[in-house]
Amino acid sequence: MFKGEYNHTIDPKNRLIIPAKFREQLGEAFVITRGLENGCLYIYGAEEWNRFEENLRALPSNENSRKLVRYFTANAADVEVDKQGRILIPTTLKEAAELEKDVVLAGVLTRIEIWAKDKWDQNVYDDMNDIAEQMAELGLSI
Repeated sequence: MFKGEYNHTIDPKNRLIIPAKFREQLGEAFVITRGLENGCLYIYGAEEWNRFEENLRALPSNENSRKLVRYFTANAADVEVDKQGRILIPTTLKEAAELEKDVVLAGVLTRIEIWAKDKWDQNVYDDMNDIAEQMAELGLSI
């Protein structure tokens, strides 16, 4: 499981260092795709991506399912870590997430999220008590 927050920069060639702790869990090759929130990308290890694909395949065939599958898979790219621990972020994904130079990599259990630093800093958690109450109704004890 991924956890932790790391600040890094994207270099002029669209390369981003993946923290060593994350690289150990990801391996040499993995998948990067668009995230649901604006200003965010998701990284999945190969095994977790395969599970995610299976879940997408299991969705009913309706318009919303097709849109969701298209959103994640059409934007997905296989990436590999170079000798310096960097990945090349595809330009289309970099632009879609509005990533510039400063980014935050956040471990979020089964995936890593890459956020534009300014978008990450705008995440406000003022409503966490309300969210915790809603999660308690779903059986999550905090």
